[in-house]
Amino acid sequence: MKNNVTVFKPYPFQIGQKIRIEGSRRQGDWEIAAIGEDKITLRCPVSKKEFAWAKFCYLVDEEKGVEWPRHP
Repeated sequence: MKNNVTVFKPYPFQIGQKIRIEGSRRQGDWEIAAIGEDKITLRCPVSKKEFAWAKFCYLVDEEKGVEWPRHP
């Protein structure tokens, strides 16, 4: 029997990459500061504070030519 399957793949981050997370408690603009085997370190572009979290992001969309960080 054949089924429709949704496949998620971890995003291949690069140090220095600027990202925007939406729909999560970590939402906002971030810069990739470090990448470990199990954790990724994100840096806030405003406060410069860094947070290391277990890898959690998956590619949904890529935006080109947008303002970053976004100002509300």
